[in-house]
Amino acid sequence: MSVETLAPEAQSFYSDTPDAVVPSVADEPVEEKPKKAPAKKSAGKKPKTLELTLTVTGTADGEWRAELKQGTTYRARNLAVAAAAVSRAARELHEDLSAPIDELIEEARSQQAAKVAALEAELEAARKALAELE
Repeated sequence: MSVETLAPEAQSFYSDTPDAVVPSVADEPVEEKPKKAPAKKSAGKKPKTLELTLTVTGTADGEWRAELKQGTTYRARNLAVAAAAVSRAARELHEDLSAPIDELIEEARSQQAAKVAALEAELEAARKALAELE
């Protein structure tokens, strides 16, 4: 006796539904999806800025003071600074800053030199008066 065996039918995933008719690609025109415009590259995050306010104040006598402020908070106040340090710092920052500051420092220097000359003349006059009293 011979038993014929049939190959099992491949079961379809959709076994309860009739075979669907799939149109061939050649039968219908293919719709192309509209291409997206290339995405613009963002500039990225802007770096966080730090705002400091440095105030340098000078007098005609050549005394200079500095204060540093961040927002509404003072980081340093009423610091005595030398005129030469102010001049060097301004020169390091920018030439447009150093020229007017150097002019102010030179003006104060001239005033102090005149004051010294006047005091030296007064001192010499006082010495002569002292010498006459002896």
